[in-house]
Amino acid sequence: MKRIRQIKKTMKSKPVIEGAGVRLKRVFGNPEVPLFDPFLLMDDFHSENPEDYMAGFPMHPHRGIETITYMLQGAVEHQDSMGNRGVIQAGDIQWMTAGSGIIHEEMPKESKSGLWGFQLWANLPAASKMMPPRYQEVLAKDVPVVTPKAGVTVKVICGQVLEAKGPVRDIVTDPQYLDFSVLAQTTYEYDVPSGHTVFAYVVSGEAFFGEEEHMGSCEEVLLFGEGDTVKIRTSDAAVRFLLISGKPIKEPVAWYGPMVMNSQAEIQTALQEFRNGTFIKSGRSVGQEDRLDRQKRER
Repeated sequence: MKRIRQIKKTMKSKPVIEGAGVRLKRVFGNPEVPLFDPFLLMDDFHSENPEDYMAGFPMHPHRGIETITYMLQGAVEHQDSMGNRGVIQAGDIQWMTAGSGIIHEEMPKESKSGLWGFQLWANLPAASKMMPPRYQEVLAKDVPVVTPKAGVTVKVICGQVLEAKGPVRDIVTDPQYLDFSVLAQTTYEYDVPSGHTVFAYVVSGEAFFGEEEHMGSCEEVLLFGEGDTVKIRTSDAAVRFLLISGKPIKEPVAWYGPMVMNSQAEIQTALQEFRNGTFIKSGRSVGQEDRLDRQKRER
């Protein structure tokens, strides 16, 4: 018999300033380690005021993690030490595996609709911390959308729903990244991998989550306990939420800024290599074409 997961913890996202002065909301981060293992951090950047985001995130390093950026509105220009350069627009996904080291920048472009997106950090296990970096970019049109039940729509970014497989694959922590929209007066149960960490982040609206039907509202994260299935029930309002899961790594975490390793000695090595110019080891891009040229052909 399947066990419906209960809600283990809920939190409201909190305002923070990151990068060169970007105002965003932190869903969870360093203080919550290892609660969301294998995930380390999630940010929600959402503003119609260019002063909140135009300073962006100038060139900075990463090592030992994967960063996942999912855009809903506006656009962010990206370039990195592997030679990738392009623009991530509404509905697009950037899944960057920093591995042994990558240096990149993310600079928002001013938009009448404002900027809205999410960045998630996934940890890498010790055996993969120093893997060659890689870069996966996915256009909105390549993200499958399925309707597993009347009133329920799912964009499959990573993982599988019914026969639809997300375009982001071969990720170390075996994650699922799903964008759910559920109409009012709808109940739905979705099976998740047993033993995996599972959480939902409410993008808009509200719904009841879990076996005991805990109310989750906009900009709230709900961490599920153990079980096989997550339950969502809407009342008079519809809900949109991100449902994310991954296999816990269960290893020590040493975290300094944009670098996450297993020990302070490894962090010191990374910092020293960044200072002396030996930080970048190797890397490849999945789809090496220039993104700007490709967008002209495909949009």
